[in-house]
Formats: sequence, structure tokens, C-alpha cells
Amino acid sequence: MNEAFESLLRRAEAVLARVEAVLPQPSQAPDWSQSVAWRYRRRANGVGRLEPVRHLATLGLDDLKEIDGQKARIQGNTEQFVRGLPANNVLLTGARGTGKSSLIKACLNAYSAQGLRLIEIDKADLGDLPDVIEWVADRPERFIVYCDDLSFEEGESGYKALKSILDGSVAAATPNVLVYATSNRRHLLPEHMKDNLSYTTSADGEIHPGEVVEEKISLSERFGLWISFYPFSQDEYLAIVGQWLSSMGADAAQIEAARAPALVWALERGSRSGRVAYQFARDWAGRAGVA
Repeated sequence: MNEAFESLLRRAEAVLARVEAVLPQPSQAPDWSQSVAWRYRRRANGVGRLEPVRHLATLGLDDLKEIDGQKARIQGNTEQFVRGLPANNVLLTGARGTGKSSLIKACLNAYSAQGLRLIEIDKADLGDLPDVIEWVADRPERFIVYCDDLSFEEGESGYKALKSILDGSVAAATPNVLVYATSNRRHLLPEHMKDNLSYTTSADGEIHPGEVVEEKISLSERFGLWISFYPFSQDEYLAIVGQWLSSMGADAAQIEAARAPALVWALERGSRSGRVAYQFARDWAGRAGVA
């Protein structure tokens, strides 16, 4: 009888061990010494973790041309943040390929020695952001939570979660965390012609946004700093091409010779963005054998 009971216990313990292995486990903070940049990932078993970024982009602030106004604003805000002064959450919006994401990466490189850290999180995982903030709340470093290409469709849950995180949750925001987000949409949600039907007018003819419009504006309004990016002119595009070619080792004569092909490249791509300039420079430098 005792042997049968002990055998049953061993089998039960084995079953429990297997069940515990697949159950969600408490998330744990990482070893912060491994990197200055991290990605949040949620596994299939529901466990979220921060993974260190091993290979960082080497962009510097001086590498980014023709966006001096935008650069000055985000650099000033980031410098206030790392010095422990009041600073704002930032929303960078506008034309594609104009340096929004690159500017955030360059700020990390510029200020990581002063304690700046970056945590990249996908919009699908924004509901887990309170857990991430708990991990970093007592850390001496300053953390930028980075959401790239942020936009929402109607009814997505991350929209509500981000609103409460930015401003609206009963918990106070920790002073060592800011949210920096990039988007091609100013209000982060799709805008439709029918939304205009919700506008109302007062007796004296004053126009008031309806609830639909107010809801779509409310999220972007919670970012304290809006930085807009615009399409580049031809001269600005060529200046960026020249900068990238120079950084790849091309001399002045080679850069001058590349101007006409660079314009053809932009015409074929239908865009004169910084991203297109970089892609052309890589192609041209590679074909020209520039080391």
C-alpha cells in the first residue's frame, strides 16, 4: 500500500512539474550591465522579458543633416532628462524616411555615457508597460521607452493602454522614464471624412469638435512635445547624399559625380527622403568600390 502511494505521489509531482513549466512565470528584471538598449519581448507562454541589443546603430547626431531644428528640440529635451530636470514625452511625426527613428538612436549614442538607456517595445505589448516601468523605477539610469512607427487601428487595445500610461493612470509616472514615439500619423489613429459629421456649432457659430474627433486627438495631446518632419527639397536630398558618401570614404570629386545618379535614383523611388539618400549612397559606394 505504501509503495503504491509513493508511486502515485511521484507521478503527481512529475505532472505538477510539467504544468509549472508551461504556466506564466513572474517577469524578472535583466542584468542591466549587458547593454544600453533593450527590446521587450513576450514569449508564447505569456512571459515578458527584456533582451539586450548586442549590435547598436553607430549613428551620431552630426551624421543627421537638414533636420537641425528638429534635432535641437529633441536634443534639448533629452539633455534635460539625463540631467534630472523636467522633460516631456515626445511624438515625432511626418514624412517617411526623414530621420525620426535615426534621431532617437543618435540621442542614445550621445547620452548613454551620462546614464541614458533605451527600451524598445512594440505597440502590441504596450499593455505590459507598467511591468517594465516597475523594473526600472528604482534604477539610477534614465530610460526612454521607444515605440517606432506607432499607429493604431480602431479598437486596438494598446491605444487605451498608452493613453493611461502617458497621463491618466492613478499611478504617478516615475521621473526616470519618458516615452519617445515615431509615427507617420499626427493623431496616431485613422481619420475619416465621416468624423467631421460629429462637429457641432454653438448659437454664435463657433465650431466644437465632436466626441469622435476629441477621442482621436486625445492620445497625441498627451505627448508634451510634438516634432514634425517634412519632405526634403532636391538640394537637401543631395546634401544628405553627399554626407553619407563622405562618411563611406568618397572624395569631393566622387560626390560631385554621384549627384545626377542620385537624382535618378530618387525619381525611380518616388521620394527624396533621408532613407532613400542612404540607400543610394550604399549602392553607389559599393559599385564604385569605395571602402
